Amino acid sequence: MNTSRLEQWILHLSFGFISCLCLIPFLLLVSASITDENAIIQNGYSFIPQAFSTASYEMLFHDARMIFHAYGISILVTVIGTIASLTIMAMLAYPISRREMPMRRAITFFVFFTMLFNGGLVPTYLMYTNLFAIKNTLFALIVPGLLVNAFYVILMRTFFTVSIPAQVVESAYIDGAGEFKIFYKIVLPLSLPVLATVGLFQIINYWNDWFNGLIYTTDNRYYSIQVLLNTILLNVQYLIDNAQYSSQMEEAGVIPTQGVRLAIAVVGVIPILIAYPFFQRFFIKGLTVGAVKG
Repeated sequence: MNTSRLEQWILHLSFGFISCLCLIPFLLLVSASITDENAIIQNGYSFIPQAFSTASYEMLFHDARMIFHAYGISILVTVIGTIASLTIMAMLAYPISRREMPMRRAITFFVFFTMLFNGGLVPTYLMYTNLFAIKNTLFALIVPGLLVNAFYVILMRTFFTVSIPAQVVESAYIDGAGEFKIFYKIVLPLSLPVLATVGLFQIINYWNDWFNGLIYTTDNRYYSIQVLLNTILLNVQYLIDNAQYSSQMEEAGVIPTQGVRLAIAVVGVIPILIAYPFFQRFFIKGLTVGAVKG
């Protein structure tokens, strides 16, 4: 008993130590983002700000309305895209998890095939812009990530096969339930772990997506926070050209180019840090999909 408890303490301390190691880069990132630019240039990065300064965040939020508008676009796209993609992938994964589904193997192979080959960027761009005409619309940020991710479909199919008892589905059939009622009333409520796991991945994918915005949007009204931050990161001159900002920077005497890069990382990652704890419990359960049961 004592040996078992000692092993638990060693395990907890080990994971606690690893967790602290994971926090170190983020703490350094936050500390450097609130450090004066001259101090960074002269002394490098440190965990304790040598000269406290909010110039990086003042530069980043010189037009707060633009930042918050981009945040709103990202939140809207992330919520709609995640819910829609989960619905589509679950509605594809569930039928191919049923043994009585006609052409189940052929459909599964077709899904798996998309993991290995794709049409490429140019045909994809032409299809979305010419055929679907989603350029400079919110659909440009939603649809490319909305289409089926084969890995997530296979993950869901495995969960449905392993964790949804066939007897439960058969009992529902006997009671007169149809396919859609079984799916929404029985399968989805029992599949919260895998839905939360895939949902978390989709949230991260949509939130961090800047490539689709870079390709399909030229109107800054549809810039997500990642597209906007990427624009700022690649071209600091974007803010310097602003008259109000230029006067502020002239008074300060230095442009915090290094600090802004760090502040951009902090601003981009905070919402994910806030959302993750709500999904952690289901996420851990979802990782055990396909595990051998004793």
